[in-house]
Amino acid sequence: MSDVFLELGQRPDEAGPPINGPAAYPEEVTARLTADAEQITARYPDARSALLPLLHLVQAQDGCLTPAGIGFCAGLLGLTDAEVTAVATFYSMYRRTPTGDYLVGVCTNTLCAIMGGDAILDALQDHLDIHAGETTADGRVTLEHIECNAACDYAPVVMVNWEFYDNQTPSSARDLVDGLRGGTPPAPTRGAPLCTFRETARTLAGLTNPHVPGGAPGTATLAGLREARERGMSTPEAGPIT
Repeated sequence: MSDVFLELGQRPDEAGPPINGPAAYPEEVTARLTADAEQITARYPDARSALLPLLHLVQAQDGCLTPAGIGFCAGLLGLTDAEVTAVATFYSMYRRTPTGDYLVGVCTNTLCAIMGGDAILDALQDHLDIHAGETTADGRVTLEHIECNAACDYAPVVMVNWEFYDNQTPSSARDLVDGLRGGTPPAPTRGAPLCTFRETARTLAGLTNPHVPGGAPGTATLAGLREARERGMSTPEAGPIT
């Protein structure tokens, strides 16, 4: 019986780069961001609790995290740059390199890979002439591989700015990125309408209206619930905690 080697974690060609870019914002940018930040911090009894949405705010400004954005958040919340950076680098949704209008993430985790995720990623790298972690020359598409999109019921899944495109194939994924680059982006399979990366970052910062139609779970997602109801199954009553 031969040995099987599985390399887990970040792919070798996607090293986590340091945060680079401008060290400070011009006065007019700082004033505009400060006005937006006041709306965000007002929602929290402790302003420091607003760090995550504030990081999305500065990501909307720069298209990724920069020393200027880190410093802005730190100064506003009374934190050090190191404290903000420690939080920012923990979460994969905060980008460390300039990001195109559309961040295309291909799931290569177990189920999506078995269903064709690896083939989709390879096809897009060849079609776009870039590697995962890179952006096309026109600045429209940044390609990345994702460990899990939490959408295994529709594998293989591609996400664009974190909106779902379900049951993809290499061919449909190529058509998808062609539409993104050509100015005719296809509508997501489910969920909210597609926005650019910076517009999405402002939504995640809480500065646009998130109440849009189309957010209900899909048929495959509810399959287990339907089966349980048809069989008269229910969860047991909660007992006392001992």
